[in-house]
Amino acid sequence: MTKRIVIVGGGFAGFSAARALLKTPPPDSGTEIVLVNRTDYFLYLPLLPEVAAAVIDPRRVTVSLPAALPGIRLALGEVTALALDDRKLTYVDPEGTSRGLEYDRLIIAVGSVNKLLPIPGIAEHAHGFRSVSEALFLRDHVIRQVELAAAADDPAERDARCTFVVVGAGYTGTEVAAQGPLFTSAIARHHRELDGQRMRWLLLDLAPKVLPELDRRLSRAADRVLRRRGVEIMTETSVKEATTDGVLLTTGDFVPTRTLAWCVGVRPDPLVESAGVATQRGRLCVEPTLEVPGHPEVFACGDAVAVPDLTRPGEVTAMTAQHATRQGTLAGLNVAATLGYGEVRQYKHHDLGFVVDLGGAQAAANPLHIPLSGLPAKAVTRGYHLLAMPGNRIRTAVDWTLDAAIGRQTVQLGLVRSDEVPLETSSVR
Repeated sequence: MTKRIVIVGGGFAGFSAARALLKTPPPDSGTEIVLVNRTDYFLYLPLLPEVAAAVIDPRRVTVSLPAALPGIRLALGEVTALALDDRKLTYVDPEGTSRGLEYDRLIIAVGSVNKLLPIPGIAEHAHGFRSVSEALFLRDHVIRQVELAAAADDPAERDARCTFVVVGAGYTGTEVAAQGPLFTSAIARHHRELDGQRMRWLLLDLAPKVLPELDRRLSRAADRVLRRRGVEIMTETSVKEATTDGVLLTTGDFVPTRTLAWCVGVRPDPLVESAGVATQRGRLCVEPTLEVPGHPEVFACGDAVAVPDLTRPGEVTAMTAQHATRQGTLAGLNVAATLGYGEVRQYKHHDLGFVVDLGGAQAAANPLHIPLSGLPAKAVTRGYHLLAMPGNRIRTAVDWTLDAAIGRQTVQLGLVRSDEVPLETSSVR
């Protein structure tokens, strides 16, 4: 009898689970593997800041799921309900049709969505940074603001359009703020009207330093790079209110601006809370084997799951691509084991370090906990990304080379409107 394995989500965790299942197929040749995902591609999120800064083409960060996972059936759509007791889920396809899908084994890998805070005006005036469309919108928006500033006669309007506020000094926010001055400088060079015009970038965070989760030495290295580029780093500061004309800071200062990039972090996909099983701070609770308690046929992995961290007893793993990738691989192997191929194992992974690209020739990295900055960190960072990407490696390397040799293109593509990238998104797979 044919058995069906369903994977919900095609991000780092879901993609890795699917790839692991393809490499270790259960003995039953009739097993069907179905991947349910909103898009037909895997998104390599770490390079989105370079897409927004026009360093690389947006297609470089997307890898076709049917091409990368031959033999797996792709079901395009967004899962709206999980009925674990009935071994069934419901999803809505891109044309709005609701469809049901039964399974024998299920891997939940839905990931995370933009983290919202109850701040007036944020949902209306800020834009997140978790998808290709959001990165493309920010790219066009920054170019548009500089071009509109060049055509403005009012100095106050020009200053506001040339002011860019990034909230969140974690990995993403720091990379966006680091790329920003290089990008706006490249745009402004084509507008003589902006000679002498200040391109103001602000990076805000309630933490006492940038990259608060990193080693202090590397945080200081990133801080120096940002300040050298003119980025105003405002720690222990955030937005109190956002309006059409600017943002009111928690310090009481009002900053006139037309750009507010929201990079404060992520929260688990709300879908897991509707599954009817235990959660911890919005993350689905699982055993160290990634099995959902009470449902031996269901495994879960990635950002939306509170996986016990066996390297730090009493804690759960962080919401990082590094953990999601390895958890996804184990989830796939453990599902195969429940069907008679291999043995079920527990998840245990020691953090291997991090990489942060700061644009130009600058980066900060901590491979195997060896702190690096400058060119050595840049080499490690780009090498890591090329190894971690499941496709488009040569094209990405070519884009990096062209950016270094002839600079970036600074034209609006006009593909994404503001109302198509609301901050309150349902999910990001």
